[in-house]
This record gives sequence, structure tokens and C-alpha cells, in this order.
Amino acid sequence: MVVIGYDRSSMGMQGLWFAIGLTGLYYAAEWLVRGSSRIARAFGVTPIVVGMTVVAFGTSAPELVVSAVAAVGDQSDVAVGNVLGSNIMNIALILGICALMVPIRIDRAFIRREIPIMIAVAFVVPVIAWDGWISRFEAFLLVLGFVVFTVTSIRSTRLEPAEAQDEFRGFEETVGLEPGPGEKLWFDGVLVVAGILGLVVSAHLLVTAAVFFAREFGVSELVVGLTIVAVGTSLPELATSIVAARRNEPEIALGNVVGSNICNVLLILGVAAAIRPISVAPSLMRFEIPVSIAVAVVLVPLMYPRARLGRFGGAVLVLCYVAFTVVLLWQAQP
Repeated sequence: MVVIGYDRSSMGMQGLWFAIGLTGLYYAAEWLVRGSSRIARAFGVTPIVVGMTVVAFGTSAPELVVSAVAAVGDQSDVAVGNVLGSNIMNIALILGICALMVPIRIDRAFIRREIPIMIAVAFVVPVIAWDGWISRFEAFLLVLGFVVFTVTSIRSTRLEPAEAQDEFRGFEETVGLEPGPGEKLWFDGVLVVAGILGLVVSAHLLVTAAVFFAREFGVSELVVGLTIVAVGTSLPELATSIVAARRNEPEIALGNVVGSNICNVLLILGVAAAIRPISVAPSLMRFEIPVSIAVAVVLVPLMYPRARLGRFGGAVLVLCYVAFTVVLLWQAQP
């Protein structure tokens, strides 16, 4: 990866760039979500459609840019680790924390439709990575799958009942996604542009510093991608989901997590592999990929038979994430 403008040999400087990149990812994603959501609402797009498309994509934007930057720099382990780590964290940690805060009621149609899609997408990863590579043709199929999913979601969410639309509209007003009186559309456009530029610059700083620390401390780039980078790029999902839970609207958090996980595999992994075919470490097929599938599948028994994810289920998910992290770091020991 080409690095410009700072000294690789300085540990303190790399720590500073890493912190700036992490902070920049969070605020740039917030600007992108806020600006694009307001523009969409100004043109009459319904709140629930904004939630399933603009917000889900916006909160996944850090993963997209970080994985794309890693692919450009031939850092396949960071790109793949970022996607898998983010998906595991989204379900096990973020959704678990939200369920501990407020039990999540789940529409049975959502259990029959979106959650099976998320599980199916999780199974796609070992299928396309079986030969150790994700090719450009496979990347094209992933992106095509994302387009189909997005179009289908827009059509289905337009049929959502009025109370669901009102619920998301209230959430939009709380987090500032609903345009206020007298606010200018051009300012939202500036937010979108600033968000995109901020994501690109912040992702470059974060990936470069993360790779530096991995080499400095003898930790594999894959472990760094699965932990530090994944946590950093999942901050928008974490913030959005906690706000939804505090507003006693945890169903929005569930929709955000499910939409983001589907987006991470189909769009983000697809774009990264389209830029440069991605190599998949054999160890991923033995541990991390099975874990990413397991945390998606375990949602189903935790939700049944009452169509809700309660505090017990939330505790199970959080404990799963803690166990995953402990095992991952233990395996990373020389």
C-alpha cells in the first residue's frame, strides 16, 4: 500500500493516525447517512424504504471503503477479516447489547423473509471461497445479488403498514434524518460529499496504521481485520442500534443489523473482489466463516417461539462474541 505524508517508523504517529481514522470513519458515516437520508425524504421516499436502503448502506459505508482500500493495497486478509468480523460483531455484540437493553419484538414476516436471506448470504461465503479465492466473476454475482435484494426490499417495504412507517419516522426525527423546517437541500448535498471524502481518507489512515501495528507486534493482518478494524467500521451500526434501543424501538436495530450483514457480504466483499481478486486464508474456513454462519443461524432458536429476542438471548449473543474474541486472540499467540 502506498503511504504518503507520515512516518511509518513512529509508533506514536501511527497511533495518532489510527485514532484519527477511527474517529473520521464514525463522523463521515454519520454525515453520509444524515445527508443522503434527508435528500431521499425530500424527494418523497418513505421512511421504511430509507431505513432498509440508505441507512443500512450508510452504516456499512466504512466497511465498504476500508475493504476497497485494503483490496487496492493487496491486503486481502484485512478486507475479508473486516467483513467477517463486522458481521459477527453486528449480530453477537450489537444486537446482543440492544436485546439486553430492550427485548426485541420481531415481526413473523421478517423472520420468514429477511433473516433467511441473511443466513443464506452467510452460507454463500464458504461456497465462493472454497478454492481459496474470490474471483471477479464471483464478485459480479455478489454485487448482482445485492442489487436484486435492494430492489426486492424496496418493493416489499412499500407495503409495510402505516404504524411501521410512523415508527421509523419518529426514529428519523430523533437522530436527525428527517429534514427540519428551513433546512436547505444543498447543505445535505455537502454532507454527502464530505461523508464520502471523509470515509476514503479515514479508511486509508485506518488500514495503513492497522497493517503497521500488525507487523510491529507480530499479529497477522487477518486478526487485526477481524478485531480492531471490524470494531472501528461497525461503530455506525453500534451507534444507530443503541439509539433505536434507547428509544424503545429495537426492531429498527434488528433491521439495521440484518440489512448491514447482507450488504457486507454481497456489496462490500463483491466490490473488494472486483477491484482485485481476494485470497481467502485456509484458517478462515475452519473457524471464522463457520462462526459467522453460526451466529446468524442461532438467532432463529433464540427468537422462537415468541417472535422476540429477550434479555436471555441477548446475554447468549454477547457471551458468544466474548468467546469468539478470546479464542481468536488465543490462536494468534505465537
